[in-house]
Amino acid sequence: MYGGCVTLPQAPRAPRSFWRVAATPRMVGLLLAFLAAAAVCGALGAWQLDRAHERARLAAAQEQAEVEAGGPQPLDAVLRPQEAFPGTAVGRAVTVRGTYDIAGQLYVPGRIIDGHDGYLVLTGLRVSDDGSGGASWAELSGPPVLPVVRGWSPTIEQARAAVPPSGTVSLTAYLQAAEAAGDVPTADGTIQMISSAQLLGAWGGPIYSGYAVVATSDPAQAGDLTPLPRPTIEGGDGLNLQNLFYALEWWIFAGFAVALWLRMVRDEAHGGKDPLEVAGVAGAEEAGTDAADVGAAVGDDVGDDAPHAVV
Repeated sequence: MYGGCVTLPQAPRAPRSFWRVAATPRMVGLLLAFLAAAAVCGALGAWQLDRAHERARLAAAQEQAEVEAGGPQPLDAVLRPQEAFPGTAVGRAVTVRGTYDIAGQLYVPGRIIDGHDGYLVLTGLRVSDDGSGGASWAELSGPPVLPVVRGWSPTIEQARAAVPPSGTVSLTAYLQAAEAAGDVPTADGTIQMISSAQLLGAWGGPIYSGYAVVATSDPAQAGDLTPLPRPTIEGGDGLNLQNLFYALEWWIFAGFAVALWLRMVRDEAHGGKDPLEVAGVAGAEEAGTDAADVGAAVGDDVGDDAPHAVV
């Protein structure tokens, strides 16, 4: 009759000094890897903290520029066609003259004012005077287009009824950076985002990289449009909380990497086993148990099927 295999339990390792385990080549290598990871996390946290301060610095620079200018500036002094939109230009008051492209007027749905959902009325202004006398357009193919948000309306019917003034208009407006690219204008004249790239395809160019929010208009605008508030730099009144939380998360990750290494050294110093080694021992014990069960089953079968001696 066949007997089963017996696996004797292994004796636990004797405790060792924490520093003796820490000085082993394996632990030193792991420490260097974890410290490198912690350094990367720390650097990312510092970068996010700097980002948290950046918007406050932009807001301060914007306010200082406005004070030094003594009021609204000509558009060309702040933003020129086809140039990148500077962060300090958000909310800057500018003056500009031009003619509205009435036929190309668009409507931006899903914009909330005072808790109510509605539409922005977006019209292209062919700029005729940006304060530079047109000299900055010598290298352009023609007068540039400035996207202008003329106001907000609760319904698409009221928005369509707000026809822009004809002829040359003089505006005082606040600048805002263009939004991310979205869908092209639909057949009913709606567009989801105020994107210079999408508006270039709809209106032609040259075009500005931002848009203007009307503060005053001469002649005055027709229709029942609600003026929009002056754009502001998000987080400009202090630390940006989102970036601050990101910085804290990266620093927590850095601390976790060091804590994990300390835990590994402590466990091994107190007789703990490497997780891979534990998995290997468990697998061997399971294989030994299965072999014993199979051996016992084979022995039983042989005993039952073998011929018996006749006395």
